[in-house]
Formats: sequence, structure tokens, C-alpha cells
Amino acid sequence: MFKNLLNHLTNSAGSSLTGGVNSALNGAVNSAVNNAVNSAVNAAKSENKTYTFTSLPQNLNELKALPQATLTDEFAVAALSVLALTKFETDREECYRMLDFLKGPGGPMNPTEQRYISDRFMDGKFYKVNALFEGATPENNYTPATPYKIQVSSNPYSYPASDRATLYLHSGGADSPRPVTLRKKPSTGQWFIVQIDYLGDIRIPAAQDAWR
Repeated sequence: MFKNLLNHLTNSAGSSLTGGVNSALNGAVNSAVNNAVNSAVNAAKSENKTYTFTSLPQNLNELKALPQATLTDEFAVAALSVLALTKFETDREECYRMLDFLKGPGGPMNPTEQRYISDRFMDGKFYKVNALFEGATPENNYTPATPYKIQVSSNPYSYPASDRATLYLHSGGADSPRPVTLRKKPSTGQWFIVQIDYLGDIRIPAAQDAWR
């Protein structure tokens, strides 16, 4: 009787131990699989695109003539916003017309939005736009390489909804990419600019640095 009871307790303990080990092992495997899947999904949501332009548009018609002006690629729309801003220094009204086009149903720009843009360029800081082109650095006073190239990226959090996107522009004067927010018009599949937040201060050009 005592022998049978001892065998029963031993078998029960062994079964519990084995079950615990198997449970822990299965949990570890499932966790590793889930982490791998999540990493793959997040990586798929992160993307980098570079757009090349042989020249800069001088007016709205030239901007509309670019192949990216179909506005169906949100990354391209973000890049086009930089091209529009290059005109601010010489003709801000034409710059605003191009931005109005890129804002679509959200335009035209109101006085507050126009002032927001102009304030970003106060004190001769127009170099912030040039810094968004590849090859432009503080050392060369933000002189872009030609042809002009603009890098746009997304991350795993760029799409909070199917019709919303926050993408990032890369500046030669900043340590991290700067955001631009867009919204999609489902009936046409086009993306439009909602908010430009990539014109914050960056490192000053070498020619303006009194400590160099």
C-alpha cells in the first residue's frame, strides 16, 4: 500500500515537473516566434525612398509637370514639398501656390500657415531647405549635390490610420529625421500635405559659424 502511494506521488511529481518544463519551453518558443514575426512586420513598415530631380521647379506648372505630381505616392509628395519651399527665398507667393497644390482639399494656406513657414526662415535661415538635399552639409554651407536627391523614410508608427501618414525628411544639419504629416483622399488615392514640421533649427553653415 505504502509502496503504491509512493509510486503515485513520484509519478505525479514527475508529471508536474515535466509539464512545467514543457509549458516554459512552449512559452519561450512562442515568445521567440512572436518577437520574430513582430520584427518582420515592423521592418516591413519601415521604408526609405530617394527621389532624384535634375532641376528645381520655378513655378506651379513646372511642379505639376513632374511625374511625382500625380500625388499617389505619399513619399513623393513629401519630397515635392521640399521642392516647393526652395522657391520661398526668391518668390514666396509662387512657393505658397505650390504648397496650396500639395495641400489639396486642405488648402489654400491661411495667413497663420503662411506665417508659420516664413517664421522658420527668419534671420536668413533659408539654408534649412537646402540641407534636405543629399550632399548638403554645414561644412559646404549646405550646397546640394546635383542632380538633386531627397530621402524620405517611414517607421513602424508612420501610419496610425489607412488615410494618415507621418513621414520623415533627412537633413544634413540634424541628427535625426524631421516629420511631415499627410492625409489620403480615398476617392482619388492621392496624398496631400497636412503639416510641415521639418523646418526646425539645424547646425549653422560653416560660413556663419564664428567659432570655426
